[in-house]
Amino acid sequence: MIASSALDTPTPVAAPIPDQVRVGRWRRGLAAMSRDSDAEPASDRILRKLGLTVGIAGVIVAVVEFPDIAEQSRSVAGGWTVLVVGSALGWFPILALVSLMRGRRAIRAVAGVAAVSFLAAMAMIPFVYNVPDASSVWVYRVLALGVLAAALAWRPPLSIIYLLVAVAEAVLANRAVVPGATTWSLIGDFARAAGLCAMFLWCITYALAAAARVDRESVMASRRAAAVAGAAARDRERARFAALIHDGVLSTLLDASRAGTESPVLRRQAERTLEQLDECRSDNTEPDRLDAQSAVGFLRSAVHEVNPGIQFTARRWAGLDDLRLPVDAAGTIAAALAEAARNSLRHATVPGRAVQRMVTVTISAGGIRVVFRDDGAGFELDRVPADRLGVSVSILGRMRQLVGGAGFVESQPGQGTTVTLVWGGDG
Repeated sequence: MIASSALDTPTPVAAPIPDQVRVGRWRRGLAAMSRDSDAEPASDRILRKLGLTVGIAGVIVAVVEFPDIAEQSRSVAGGWTVLVVGSALGWFPILALVSLMRGRRAIRAVAGVAAVSFLAAMAMIPFVYNVPDASSVWVYRVLALGVLAAALAWRPPLSIIYLLVAVAEAVLANRAVVPGATTWSLIGDFARAAGLCAMFLWCITYALAAAARVDRESVMASRRAAAVAGAAARDRERARFAALIHDGVLSTLLDASRAGTESPVLRRQAERTLEQLDECRSDNTEPDRLDAQSAVGFLRSAVHEVNPGIQFTARRWAGLDDLRLPVDAAGTIAAALAEAARNSLRHATVPGRAVQRMVTVTISAGGIRVVFRDDGAGFELDRVPADRLGVSVSILGRMRQLVGGAGFVESQPGQGTTVTLVWGGDG
């Protein structure tokens, strides 16, 4: 049987969902989660997107520059042409594939190899090419690719050093194969190339720094929520103990001083007070963990801070509600739940009717399941823009980083959104 607490409200019975719709929702949810796996922190997700972008850019550059590469390679042996082109551009398709399938370390490693290989290609230019009829050798025009790869691979100081070395090498290599160089032309070429590459380097560096800042703020927010939850739990314990002292111990002593004779009522009251004191002494609840009632109250407060009008229902399985939820886990779940509520308030509005929003918390067998539902506009998970981090980072990412936690999002245009957060223990 399911026993509801006194404060619980009845759960509305939702209309049955057709099996095809339910299966479609789960398929889209699983597809979205598989794409977001291993990219939970914002910095990893942005690094993956940038690596894919730079890799594809290398392929596009190879296609666009192919006519000039073929023209300038007429006087070069075929083997040297393949070596130079492969060293300069060959690693970028690999970078794109690695960005799709692997993690941070692999992306940075391949980007570093691509950057060094680009330097090697430019070093070969003076010994291989001779282009008297051109204004510049093709490698000089695609120098930004090497700088972008270096920005993905290394920290800003090392990337800046790479930029200066690469620009100097490219300018010298270009002027070695293109006649008519003067001191001022070399200075002008260096300034132009350095300025263009510095702009690309700044964009990559700023994007990665912003993503790292999002990660830090997310961690700090979770820690603050955990600290607040811990303080609230300790306050509740102190209030419970103070109430026991006042209502049990002091009242028993007062009645005993007034009775003067033995009383069955007084005896039962004294026995009950001693039992409560013994329970309080042997209570296994850690100060940094929340029991079922405290966890429900904490999550209810988190939801109603976002919007008091959101319906909140709690269910507890009789005899199996021995929840001991760590406060940091409670803070993470509350933060993800609050983000789901905020997203619904921002994006689920339907013109002409009120959107119903409800939260159902189910506690059983030492675990907790939180479901947020709305019947609003809904959305296609596949079409959420990459820069919208609310679902992938603030909800699913938080729950994946939580030991024993998991998160799921189901949505479809016109049929609302369901966000499910689960915690099954920390082992």
